[in-house]
Amino acid sequence: MQFAISSIIDEVGATNYLNLSKCISFLENQQEGSADFVAALQPKNIPVIGITGPPGAGKSTLIASLIGRLVNEGKKVAVLSVDPSSILHNGALLGDRVRMREWYLHPMVYIRSLASRGHLGGLIKQIESIVDLIKSVGFDYVILETVGVGQSEVQVVKVASPTILVLVPEAGDDIQMMKSGLFEVSNIFVVNKSDRPEAQKFVNHLKQALSERVGVKTDIVETIANTGFGVKELVDVIKKYHEH
Repeated sequence: MQFAISSIIDEVGATNYLNLSKCISFLENQQEGSADFVAALQPKNIPVIGITGPPGAGKSTLIASLIGRLVNEGKKVAVLSVDPSSILHNGALLGDRVRMREWYLHPMVYIRSLASRGHLGGLIKQIESIVDLIKSVGFDYVILETVGVGQSEVQVVKVASPTILVLVPEAGDDIQMMKSGLFEVSNIFVVNKSDRPEAQKFVNHLKQALSERVGVKTDIVETIANTGFGVKELVDVIKKYHEH
């Protein structure tokens, strides 16, 4: 199967994502010729935002709020959301499309579910090739959402900059558990659901834990994703990381 990158660029410009989806499947399945296709790509320097964290932290809700903010700025956004594989058909469970349903058909947004297929690290084996494709066809931002299975999800730091770790006030003792994984590779720490009791105590605890990371720049942003609180501040921090 052969794809003309110029044709995909034209289609994305016209908010037609059909051949882009087919091309991602072509790369995902490592079909013949995919390596040569990737080698010929010319990715642009656009932000690739990695979003990770434990289950229930509100990653997908936060992504939906981020999309809204970026689209309001006239930006075109691609979301690659890695889901656990279905035990029935090995495909993605498509949970992200339920949580982001308001953006699924928006012309400025492309959302693609990718099945982890048992790959460790929170993403998928071909994620770098797929991200290079997205960066080559006219998007302004790429958002990567990991599976959300725990501290092993460190592959995201090799692909994304910045990497955002989403936590909730109840995380508490989990900080110590994550110090050998997600905690050490993240640049931006989002305390979501920050209207909950004990939120400020948790933020102070997090600041103390991060003070041990000598020479590593980090930011903490408090959000309430389902209301949009703190999302503007988060976008500003993301832009700052990309600029520097």
